[in-house]
Amino acid sequence: MKKMTVAELANMIDHTLLKPYAEAQDFVKLCAEAKEYGFKMVAINSGETARCKRLLQGTPVHVGAAIGFPLGQTTIETKAFETLDSILKGADEIDYVINIVELKNANFDFIKEEMERIVTICRRYGVISKVIFENYYLTKDEIKVVAEIAKEVKPDFIKTSTGFAPGGATLEDVKLMKSIVGDEVKVKAAGGIRDLETCLAMIDAGAERIGTSSSIKIINAYKKMLAEEK
Repeated sequence: MKKMTVAELANMIDHTLLKPYAEAQDFVKLCAEAKEYGFKMVAINSGETARCKRLLQGTPVHVGAAIGFPLGQTTIETKAFETLDSILKGADEIDYVINIVELKNANFDFIKEEMERIVTICRRYGVISKVIFENYYLTKDEIKVVAEIAKEVKPDFIKTSTGFAPGGATLEDVKLMKSIVGDEVKVKAAGGIRDLETCLAMIDAGAERIGTSSSIKIINAYKKMLAEEK
């Protein structure tokens, strides 16, 4: 893996706060940290989109709304509305969860239509789209199927996990996803990435974006590592 500056690593990180019991001051803190450290995005539930957009006004930090979160078990129409509503309230990026039940039912046409609808809305407004697979619940064959659909539909990213399942990103899954989409679609690793070693391993495996609530810990560890190498 090529050497990165601290700023380059920070710009690959989505600084995350998706807890259901967070308070207003927690989002103020989240956005202040994102500005200070230069993180790419704050990852939040869609209801906090407008608040975070106000807090980040005039900065390069993106606001990322989680759609159909965390289970993905809403209709296409519901996810499409939530996507559009979030964009109109200021979202720069959309991370939506696929309908895992329909995937388990082998209803691949549904998965493709859902992806096309959401990605089309994002493209219309110049917003980045990310498709969350929630790999913990999927077989390797199911991961491959959704990745193949994504290669055709071309969202900006496919993403390993929500962080709410019992397991999160694995190096094996990141490599598998990347092996299918190649350079057509980027991969985001999220869920269980709590230290620098794991973060750098995910990037080395092919992830181009990292979702974590341990962002500051990771960046501080990277600063220390670079200082020790001098």
